Amino acid sequence: MPSLLSSAPARRALRPVTARIDRRIERALTQRARAQKPPVTRADLTAVQKELAELRAESGRLRETLGQAEQRLYAMELLLGRDGRGAGDRLPRKAQIMELCRQITAVTGHSKPYAQVALAYRTLVELELRGVGRLAGSTSNILGKLTTTPLLAPPNGTVLEIGTLYGLFSGGLARQLARQGVEADLTIVDPLADIQLQPDRARFGSDPSGSPVSETVARTNLRLAGVDPDRLRLHRGFSTDPEVQKAVSDRSYGVVIIDGDHSEEGVRKDLAWAEEITAPGGIVVMDDYGDEGWPGVQAALDGHLAAGGSRLELLGTVSTSAFLRARS
Repeated sequence: MPSLLSSAPARRALRPVTARIDRRIERALTQRARAQKPPVTRADLTAVQKELAELRAESGRLRETLGQAEQRLYAMELLLGRDGRGAGDRLPRKAQIMELCRQITAVTGHSKPYAQVALAYRTLVELELRGVGRLAGSTSNILGKLTTTPLLAPPNGTVLEIGTLYGLFSGGLARQLARQGVEADLTIVDPLADIQLQPDRARFGSDPSGSPVSETVARTNLRLAGVDPDRLRLHRGFSTDPEVQKAVSDRSYGVVIIDGDHSEEGVRKDLAWAEEITAPGGIVVMDDYGDEGWPGVQAALDGHLAAGGSRLELLGTVSTSAFLRARS
């Protein structure tokens, strides 16, 4: 971790203190120059010694404050920063949160989503601290999905998540829906291989969290998130597998999260399936839309909507997720 003194925010915070010391020294020198006194007297020396003692005392207090701040910053890094997580940090800037609120308002019409975003952030942090692995995606993207989806008032709490990684997001979404008075029934489809799988990419290495991708881990996380096992179905397999589709197409979903195969062909197939199983008024969340690292996602959704005849209407985007509502 870099020294606190090399941190730009820390330097900005300390400017008032250092500036005050500089002004005191400059003022003393200016007064002495204007006075045009003869050679230094004992009184002059006493005054300078007093000034120096005051500056040393203030410098000592400053060093003590810096030491305490650096200790707190280190603890925060262990909890939410790269040092402790092994992945991107979970320390959003205020400007990021304000921009996220603006986007959420544009998509949902909710004029003041700040409180919901703050609750979503607490949920995100709590899930990653208690659980195994991590939630995939940037802090803004995760908060956007956790906040926007419930505010769009899906017609029921039946949720399908295509691609779960460690199961943490489903647990978080169930909690956020509960805050809107909606009890979630979760269906999750994922191959739950030992690592992430993407057909158009070389094999991923180990996850930054250091945890294996497995059914045991996913079920553990969902239990820690408070998900009732009786309201959970977890199907190992690919969303394009006809047998998997048949097994979970027995209901109309109020929410469908598409976060599986990120290739253009894979996303197109998931969208075609979502057309069939999303309830009227249901919400489809297209993850990683507009993310330059996954160009196939946006290409697939844009092409799907441009072809015409879709039940899905694009409501807008929040961070790197697109939100759609199914017509009757």
